[in-house]
Amino acid sequence: MMNTGEPATGHAGKEQGGAATAIADPARVPGGGSRATAAGTERVAARFAAERIPDFYRHAAGGLIASSIGIGTYLGDPDDADDGRYEDALHAAIAVGINVIDTAINYRCQRSERVVGRVIASLARARVASRDEIIVCTKGGYIPLDGTPPASREDYNALIEREYFARGVMRPDEVVGGGHCMAPGYLADQIARSRANLGVETIDVYYLHNPEQQIPVVGREMFRDRLVRAFEALEARVAAGDIAAFGCATWNGLRVAPEARDSLSLEELTAVAHEVAGDAHHFRYVQLPVNLAMSEALRAPTQRVAGRPRTPLDAASDLGLVVVASASLMQSALARSLPVAVRDALPRYDTDAQRALSFVRGVPSITTALVGMRGARHVAENIAIAETVQR
Repeated sequence: MMNTGEPATGHAGKEQGGAATAIADPARVPGGGSRATAAGTERVAARFAAERIPDFYRHAAGGLIASSIGIGTYLGDPDDADDGRYEDALHAAIAVGINVIDTAINYRCQRSERVVGRVIASLARARVASRDEIIVCTKGGYIPLDGTPPASREDYNALIEREYFARGVMRPDEVVGGGHCMAPGYLADQIARSRANLGVETIDVYYLHNPEQQIPVVGREMFRDRLVRAFEALEARVAAGDIAAFGCATWNGLRVAPEARDSLSLEELTAVAHEVAGDAHHFRYVQLPVNLAMSEALRAPTQRVAGRPRTPLDAASDLGLVVVASASLMQSALARSLPVAVRDALPRYDTDAQRALSFVRGVPSITTALVGMRGARHVAENIAIAETVQR
């Protein structure tokens, strides 16, 4: 009954000020619309150009323009109170030009996805932001609970039997750790559920969630077979218009040494993508933790590309992958009590949270630094690091 994933957390800060500005003639589509587009995301960048530092918006796959700060939705309780906090934060984030939303079907028993869906729909109705301006990212791999956690392990097993085994979505031997699966039928089912939760026709970025968890259980040979089948399933969903691109969101896989039991190779992932769909493949994104305390992505040569040792960020660049950083504040641990040397190195910011986030956002090879935000005051503190005039 695992519910793991990249920790992305909010922090205390100033209150968000100002009302959202309505946009002119937004491309609205009833029911959530289609997908993010180059034109839509460029419109966001143009609208906020005067308020944001020059490199705040960066290029992503498919011609999209992504904000270099994205809002995460991982932490919190599966209850109405945290639903409300995320709803406030999402409205505030979009209103200040953040256009990357990161979630997962297992976050908060599917409630995070559902909050995102409600906000996207309400923004379109209010003519504040249109669907084609927002890059919606979610993940699949962990078996999600529904609304609230089950009362017992027996109830959880009954849920899996009823929702997945009895319907032929997946087999018991395709599940590892009691709650992780990447079988084709399961991924198709999860994408359909996520699209319904989010209220969108097309998910812009769909991540295979922590696939490295499979390796110690099934071995590398079977893992590669499962990865091929998973990528085939994801390419099929691209062809159907259910997702626009896909990637892998990892926790340990890219940070550990190559000989570790759960290590992932970006070169191998890309090779599988080419094997499945040739140069036209849609494996475009990788997400991994990057922060002041977890800096392996910048410094550790855990990867090899064409026989050369490379850091994860260098390898991603070599292979043409968009990098999204998770855990920018490491579950709030970096939001306070940073060493004096770090504070001295980043004197222009008011808080440790701003310093920690600016470190990640400032890495040129990272397109978006994710940070969880529960409330408008978190948004205000985070976006302050990217204002043209610093406070």
